[in-house]
Amino acid sequence: MAFKVILWGTGFVGKMVLREILDHPDYSLVAVIVHDERKNGVDVGALIGAPPVGLKATTDVDAALRLEADAVAYYGPTAEFAAQNIDNMSKALRAGKNVVSTAMTPFVYPKACSPKMRKPIEDACRDGDTTCFTSGIDPGFANDLFPMTLMGLCGRVDRVRIQEILDYATYSGSYTPMGLGAPMGQKAILEEPKALIRAWGLTIYMMADALDVQLDTVDTIYEKWPTPHRIDYPLGTIEPGHCAAVRFEIRGFVGGEPRIVIEHCNRITHQAAPHWPRGKLAENDVYRVIVEGSPNITQETMLRGAYDNDPNSGGCLATGLRALYAIPAVCAAPPGMMSALDLPLIPGRHNMRSTTPRLSTV
Repeated sequence: MAFKVILWGTGFVGKMVLREILDHPDYSLVAVIVHDERKNGVDVGALIGAPPVGLKATTDVDAALRLEADAVAYYGPTAEFAAQNIDNMSKALRAGKNVVSTAMTPFVYPKACSPKMRKPIEDACRDGDTTCFTSGIDPGFANDLFPMTLMGLCGRVDRVRIQEILDYATYSGSYTPMGLGAPMGQKAILEEPKALIRAWGLTIYMMADALDVQLDTVDTIYEKWPTPHRIDYPLGTIEPGHCAAVRFEIRGFVGGEPRIVIEHCNRITHQAAPHWPRGKLAENDVYRVIVEGSPNITQETMLRGAYDNDPNSGGCLATGLRALYAIPAVCAAPPGMMSALDLPLIPGRHNMRSTTPRLSTV
């Protein structure tokens, strides 16, 4: 049985997922909700540069949510636009549609999210008898699935560090929250510890609960690197003296030591911040998990786009598909909010298919 899906949002992530969902036998696309009026009424195939598929994108949210569907795959904006995301997700849940999402990273672990923020979603789940799962754009699988799987292979875990080492030069999303491209004296949103923890840190609490340890505290470190010369990159320019790289840590303390750490080292071009961490498989653009214990484990993962070999498109597509492929488990779960701890193994059912995309809505 194919799950009937409404895809909401055709930005950087949603557009790539759209291409994949059209070719997957387990999912039937019944509607595509867009925000941009210029996309309203446009055949969905045209949105991804493919032949017409006989389904038009719509800005009419209410009409789309009245259609019969099992789930909404929500690829809205980042948690910077929390109110908009919560309102949209709540509408879908109240309309009787389960929701999988990448948009609201605070919801990756609802237990650790503020009650005030999660209450509208919990109320909507109750009213619609529906379930909500957020994978996160951090990306969720790199910060929870990878490290928790590896820690389950250990007799003892002394500490774990999860690293994103990524060149953002081809990422078309907003750099503003990080401060990339801005004057060094301009404080970025994520330099505020509470904002950084809310954006990327809730998996610290998830891992602590999975390990059954008590966190003493969670703190942050935030560094910025000024470029000494002008940087021209595919999406813009960074002037000399402005921020061209950021490195931050979110640290979970156990027994007085930082033992669960998420670290990001994000650059604009590979040349920025040459003294900061680099990958082993590739100099840049990797996700690395380092588990110290018995045994010691290091895992490094490269993600590259199938059509452009780009790390940002590869990572964002994998993030979006993690949410999409959770739909069967989410539909089978009790009403309410769930996290990665509640999901079964998702091995990629029916993902080995013909190499020629079918691109259809049925």
